[in-house]
Amino acid sequence: MRVNGEARRDPESAVRMEKDRITVDGRAVEVGKRIYLMLNKERGVLTTASDEKGRATVYAYLSDRRPWVAPVGRLDKASEGLLLLTNDSEWAARVLRPEMHLEKTYHVQIGTVAKAALLEALRDGIEVDGQWLRAKRARVLRGGAKNTWLEIVLDEGKNRQIRRMLAAWQVEVLRLVRVAIGRVELGGLKKGQVRELTEREKWLLGVIPPNS
Repeated sequence: MRVNGEARRDPESAVRMEKDRITVDGRAVEVGKRIYLMLNKERGVLTTASDEKGRATVYAYLSDRRPWVAPVGRLDKASEGLLLLTNDSEWAARVLRPEMHLEKTYHVQIGTVAKAALLEALRDGIEVDGQWLRAKRARVLRGGAKNTWLEIVLDEGKNRQIRRMLAAWQVEVLRLVRVAIGRVELGGLKKGQVRELTEREKWLLGVIPPNS
């Protein structure tokens, strides 16, 4: 491989795909189109490329004609809602970086009437298995005689965080839907549907610099 005419033997050496001229065996390497997608993941579908048990994965929603994309983060099998996918690995890493504190908003149906003490505990933090877990915000959306819909906002990405916090209070999660990442909302996208992010959504997520 040559970069700007100079031989490179280290496969992990950094290059600037938009600026550097890269050739392999004398042929120029071209930058492929950057893809940024939004998917409304259905419950029961895995956020993975393949499954040894033959269970459905998010790739069942994608056309074979699309360039390869990877999920940005995860939604567990029982969760549903907004999932981002891209072939821009640098951007995906930036979105997932803990210090970004990018808010993620969830609507969560629980199998009980939510008490003020539960909401306070979610906001103040709960120690689970030696790890301190907390929600940035938590409020009641609507309630019934036997269950409640909560809106829970996280700015950290710990594994199964909401489920673990609620389980510590012996609260059953009936549904968990991610409805927004930052200021990008799931909106009216139907279950199982995929669409490209709009230019504004790309800007909101930092794909397009504000001064561009």
